[in-house]
Amino acid sequence: MRIKIGISSCLLGNQVRYDGGHKLDRFLAGTLGRYVDYVPVCPEVECGMPIPREPMRLEGEIEAPRLVTHRTREDKTGRMLAWADKRVGELAGEGLLGFIFKSDSPSCGMERVRVYDEKGESARKGVGLFARRFMEHFPLLPVEEEGRLHDPALRENFIERLFTMARWRDFVGGKPDRDGLVEFHARHKLLIQAHSTRHCREMGRLAAGGKGVPFPGLLADYRRLLMEALKLRAT
Repeated sequence: MRIKIGISSCLLGNQVRYDGGHKLDRFLAGTLGRYVDYVPVCPEVECGMPIPREPMRLEGEIEAPRLVTHRTREDKTGRMLAWADKRVGELAGEGLLGFIFKSDSPSCGMERVRVYDEKGESARKGVGLFARRFMEHFPLLPVEEEGRLHDPALRENFIERLFTMARWRDFVGGKPDRDGLVEFHARHKLLIQAHSTRHCREMGRLAAGGKGVPFPGLLADYRRLLMEALKLRAT
């Protein structure tokens, strides 16, 4: 089964940006696209905004900013959040193994999005409204921005996490049992060790027995530790 991941629609060349343009990323659309199936998402268009449309920005509190149009000062926060809550619920049924967001976007930026205060001064400390909802709903899924994926080390780590998630999906999608978990851990032990010896030891104990832990809970704990470990930089 192929890997399915979400992606900001403009990164595939779709002309959905506020000015009617796109932000085609040739590595994502071409190279990586040969190995994954994309589920494109454009929060602004999908929540009912036109193309072209007035540019927007985040304003107010860093942790709970408002989405406001530049010129007419319309507050689009409620519309965007209502759609985002609905959309992440739909995406839960898509079997996504990750997401690639458009950097600097007030809806899709994963980090360091500008948030403006009442004086018009900005701080690069925000998260796009849809990206925040997605990451809250799927805290263990690998996520990245297209800009960060130009860094070879970050790109390698993201792809490594995607393919490990795919192997985990195939394992739990069959008839997983404790012997199968021991085998899975043995095949991934060196990979996990390269990222975190502490996580590897904890996961080894779970795979070896997990005394007193019902098997579904044991699988959930193992998956959490697996994703936590792989997010750490390999040594």
